Amino acid sequence: MAALNAITPTQLSRLIGTPQAPVLIDIRTDADFSEDPRLIPGSTRLPHTEIDAMTRLIGNDPCVIICHKGKKLSQGAASWLRGMGKNAEHLEGGFEGWHEQREAPLIPQSILPAPINGSTLWVTRQRPKIDRIACPWLIRRFVDRNARFLFVASEEVQGVVDHFDATPFDVPNAFWTHQDSGCTFDTMIRAFDLRTEALERMARIIRAADTDQHDLAPEAAGLLAFSVGLSRQYRDDHAQLEAGLHLYDALFRWARDGFDEKHDWPSGHGA
Repeated sequence: MAALNAITPTQLSRLIGTPQAPVLIDIRTDADFSEDPRLIPGSTRLPHTEIDAMTRLIGNDPCVIICHKGKKLSQGAASWLRGMGKNAEHLEGGFEGWHEQREAPLIPQSILPAPINGSTLWVTRQRPKIDRIACPWLIRRFVDRNARFLFVASEEVQGVVDHFDATPFDVPNAFWTHQDSGCTFDTMIRAFDLRTEALERMARIIRAADTDQHDLAPEAAGLLAFSVGLSRQYRDDHAQLEAGLHLYDALFRWARDGFDEKHDWPSGHGA
């Protein structure tokens, strides 16, 4: 049971990766952060004194404040924010409490692209189908909830990289692309160190659908069908992305909580 105005690591882990995840703000001191420069998925680092910056980041969303051990810094900042009308909690046990959980992912800060105007900026080829929707879903749900994505003609990707400092993905010769037998989604969960059972389960299906190897996962045929249907339904890539996020939200909940559930028409029932 969480303390007053606190959330436990177990409770938070059930929210991360879902649309209901709160804004996560890491206010560990520089000394504590230097001992372990990794982040709870989706969190943003800010000094504990930057209350105004926190309020801008939070907006009207619920938030969780994270310090090293869940004591003075996070409890003080969360209470300050609550006094300003924000729905703020602190993480019980702090970063250390999260780290003690089984299968508690942590993202190395060094792998994160530098923010452009406050959020990461990514670019890929236009007319996405599978990997180019799955990867933005992963980034929005586990890395940067405010990440922006640009979809341009294949031959213009490098120009956008050069002029906008965007990070390219799922294009030839980029870091964030297919490696060995995996697809770009595989590259991202490996580089971001997000190898949870649920995401690995999703990755197998995404890889199978994206590389036309449906023998790897029978669910791949269904993902391909929905992905092609979305691409035909939406002419605008950004509208397709927003719709596709819901598809991968559902796939994640299946992979995390419902992958072993079966369904069949009850025996003995006629048409």
